[in-house]
Amino acid sequence: MDESIDITRQIDAARAGDTAALDALFPVVYDELRRLARTALARERSDHTLQPTALVHEAYLRLVSQHSADWSGRAYFFSLAASLMRRILVNHARDRAAQKRGGGATAVTLSEAENVTGSTVDVLGLHEALDRLAELDPRQARVVELKFFGGLEIEEIAAVVEVSPATVRRDWSLARLWLGRELAA
Repeated sequence: MDESIDITRQIDAARAGDTAALDALFPVVYDELRRLARTALARERSDHTLQPTALVHEAYLRLVSQHSADWSGRAYFFSLAASLMRRILVNHARDRAAQKRGGGATAVTLSEAENVTGSTVDVLGLHEALDRLAELDPRQARVVELKFFGGLEIEEIAAVVEVSPATVRRDWSLARLWLGRELAA
């Protein structure tokens, strides 16, 4: 059976209240969540105190506690996981910056997501820039979040955002340019 169909069925059963399906879901999605966590943490500083396993477990706990979440399938599940991982990393960076009063800005490169610009930004700066982009174009901000933080492919993003892959490519290109300009300022 196709793994994405199996995940979708387990998600559907979990949404219907089947706790056994929810318990069975974690081992099935664990490897993909760890890949997302490793991708997200690879862009962080090398001495980051948050480990991929801790990020996965924190994100999963938040995922399963969201009763109103739209778990319409595999791509939606992992897009929500990517959003949660972004929030966890941003909160972690804020806590660290608060401890060091302005120090601790976490360098990440947008280019690692897909040869974006080559410039480096801190995770808080990227978060703030994405929030500003979301005010101008929420879909473009969502595409960046799913691509950069979630590591989703163009087709998966298109399914989540409910647009064509060509639209996702266009949004990704425009958002990269806009973010590059914002982060350089």
